[in-house]
Amino acid sequence: MNDKTATLNANGQETEFSVLPGSVGPEVVDIRKMYGQTGMFTYDPGFTSTASCQSAITYIDGGEGILLHRGYPIDQLAEKARFLEVAYLLLHGDLPKQDEFEEFRHNITYHTMVHEQLAQFFRGFRRDAHPMAVMTGVVGALSAFYHDSTDITDPQQRLIASHRLIAKMPTIAAMAYKYSVGQPFVYPRNDLSYTGNFLNMTFSVPAEEYEVNPIIENAMRRIFILHADHEQNASTSTVRLAGSSGANPFACIASGIACLWGPAHGGANEAALNMLREIGESKNVKQYVDRAKDKNDPFRLMGFGHRVYKNYDPRAKVMQQTAEEVLKELNISDPVLDVARELEHIALNDDYFIEKKLYPNVDFYSGIILSAIGFPTEMFTALFALARTTGWVAQWNEMISDPEQKIGRPRQLYVGATQRDYVPLEDR
Repeated sequence: MNDKTATLNANGQETEFSVLPGSVGPEVVDIRKMYGQTGMFTYDPGFTSTASCQSAITYIDGGEGILLHRGYPIDQLAEKARFLEVAYLLLHGDLPKQDEFEEFRHNITYHTMVHEQLAQFFRGFRRDAHPMAVMTGVVGALSAFYHDSTDITDPQQRLIASHRLIAKMPTIAAMAYKYSVGQPFVYPRNDLSYTGNFLNMTFSVPAEEYEVNPIIENAMRRIFILHADHEQNASTSTVRLAGSSGANPFACIASGIACLWGPAHGGANEAALNMLREIGESKNVKQYVDRAKDKNDPFRLMGFGHRVYKNYDPRAKVMQQTAEEVLKELNISDPVLDVARELEHIALNDDYFIEKKLYPNVDFYSGIILSAIGFPTEMFTALFALARTTGWVAQWNEMISDPEQKIGRPRQLYVGATQRDYVPLEDR
C-alpha cells in the first residue's frame, strides 16, 4: 500500500492526489478525479508525461537503454527465443512450457491460411498500391469473414481472434508483396517455422523450389522479435483507443496498421536507408554530419535518437550484429554498411552526438538487412506491422480484460472563438 500523495495548489485551493507505484520505473500521480475536484484538466500534448493505462507487458527505461518483455531483456529473447515463444509470452505473461508451446504453435500454424475470397479482395487494389494501404484494408475486412471471433466479451473468441491475427498477418503481408510484383500467391506450409513460412510465401515461385536460408530465417526471427512490442507507442495507443470503444479486434489492429504507416513511426527504417544511400560513401560522411549540425541546413540524420531512449537503443546492438551476418552470408559488399559503420563511430565519439544523446536506433540497421534480403523499401513498414501485431494483440487483450477500462476520451485546451450569434449571409 502506497500512502504517498501529491498536492496541487491552484487558485488558492489545495487538492491532494494519490501517487501510484509501478513494479519498476517512475511513480504516477492519479489525476482521474482532477476535473471533478478542481474544474481543471492537465495539458500534455503528445501524452509524453501521461500514463494512459496500467500494463504488465513491456517496460522501457530510456535513460538506461533497457527494454523488457514481461521482465525478460530484449537481447536475451532476440538471441535465444523462437518468435512464437515471444508471442506466447506477450499474450499470456510467461514463457511457455514444452506442451504449452506445442499447442500454441499448432494453433498458430493451422490458422495461417486466409479465406480464399480474400484473394479477390487483393485484386481490387491497383497493382502499384502501397502494401500498407493493402494491409490496412485487408486486415480490417477480416471481420467480414470471421464472425465467430468478434464478440469481445467472450474470452474464447478473443483468444481465437488473437491466434488468427498473429497467424494470418504473415500470409497477408506476403500476399501484398506478391500482388505488387505480379506473382501468384503462395499458400502457407505447416512444416516450416513462423519466419520460414513467411519467407517461403514471399520469395518462392511455382516454377522452382525455394529453400529457406537459415541465416536469413534467423535474421527475420530477430527482426520480428525486436519489433514485437514497444510499450504505449502511437500505434499501440491507437489500438487501445479503438478497442476501448468496443470495436472488433480486426478493426482495432487495422487502426494500428494505419497509424504505423506514418513516416514518424513505422517508416523510419525506410528513411534511414534512403539517407545512407544519399550519403553514398564513407568519405562523404563528415560532410553530411556537418550539415546535420547546421541548424540552417534542412538535412537531418535519420535512424539516430529516439523519443524514449536517451541511451543506446538495446535493439540496435542486435541489429548491427544481424546486418553483419546477413551481408556476409549473401556475400554482399554494400557501401551503405560502410557508411552506417562510420556514422555509428562518429555518433558514439563525437561530443555533439553524445551531448544530444543521438545514438543509433533499431531503424538504423534494419533497413540495410531487409534490403539485402530482397525486400523493396515499401515493404519495410508492412514487415514492421507483421511483427508488431503480436504486441498489439497482447495489449488489446490486456485492455479488454481490465475492469477499470473506459472508452478513451482525451480532453483539450480550447483556444477558439467564444460564443457568438449567427449572422445571416446577406448581412455579413
